[in-house]
Amino acid sequence: MARIFDVIEYVDEGRQEIVNRIPERGSGDFRIGSQLIVRESQAAVFYRDGKALDTFGPGRHTLTTANIPYVVDLIGKAFSNQTPFKAEVYFVTLRELTDMKWGTPNPITIPDPILGMARVTSYGSYAFQVTDPQLFVTKIVGTQGLFRTRDIESFFRSIILTKMTDLIGEMKKSVIQMAAFVEELAAGVRAKVSEEFASRGVSLTSLYIESIAPTEETAKAIDARASMGAIGDMGAYMQYQAAQALRETAQKPGGGGAAATGVELGAGLGLGAAMAQMVTQAVRPPAADAPAAPAAPAAPATPANPTTPAEIQAFLDNLDMRLANGELSESVYQRLYDKWEQRLKDLSQTP
Repeated sequence: MARIFDVIEYVDEGRQEIVNRIPERGSGDFRIGSQLIVRESQAAVFYRDGKALDTFGPGRHTLTTANIPYVVDLIGKAFSNQTPFKAEVYFVTLRELTDMKWGTPNPITIPDPILGMARVTSYGSYAFQVTDPQLFVTKIVGTQGLFRTRDIESFFRSIILTKMTDLIGEMKKSVIQMAAFVEELAAGVRAKVSEEFASRGVSLTSLYIESIAPTEETAKAIDARASMGAIGDMGAYMQYQAAQALRETAQKPGGGGAAATGVELGAGLGLGAAMAQMVTQAVRPPAADAPAAPAAPAAPATPANPTTPAEIQAFLDNLDMRLANGELSESVYQRLYDKWEQRLKDLSQTP
């Protein structure tokens, strides 16, 4: 047998409770003459068939044909207006709800003018207050089908995160610079979110960004970018990396000999210099109006495995030029020079 609610009330025991539905599921049976008790900082909205019927403020209300005329029009006046009618009542808190939390459940990907793309996480808090209970119930319950507090909080968080992601893209700031613009970002998000909240009968009273930080992968990219900046030039950084790779190759067992030296110089240094030039151009393209820089003079061609004194002398001269151009580190240059200078002396002493 259907239960008839003669007294309708909700004791709000949770400080963060936004809305409570009576009955919790389905529709309840109410009748003319039932008592509706609404406490301070509450509003009660009758809801039926997808429509908000009437809203009641704090106090004790007796349901009559006068205060719920829309309901009476729906059920008629049969049985001396005592006929039970089916509806739901939503008790909505009118208090300001503070310390509500928001955050990124997963890292979000944003365009970054320095790194290209970056992944960040962020979290913070906000506060809001329901200013139009009937509009709130109509928009949130009617269009979204949400009546549980946790679902409504999740819905509001999604609005905040969407607006924040859009605003970060509009600001065109790198995640490296983002910490200096937290207040501006928070103010912009408040402005964008306030419109969305107001259209649902809610006033956003405050919003704070407590943290916006790169993920571990993005932090590594920032560290690498900082290292390049400390060296001063991407091309120099690549040449440094090439020289380091050559030194490691030379130290490996079986890495010595004339053939290995030719491979090191021809492949390692040539590829390192080419990569340095390409990466430098990609990272810092020349200005459109800037005159083209004159091409550096090419190093004299030398055989990969010099055998005659003339070829060895040309090879040594080539090492000097490569050192001057920054293609060789001091340690690699000295090791190769000592080796081939000794070979030249040996050939000179041979009868």
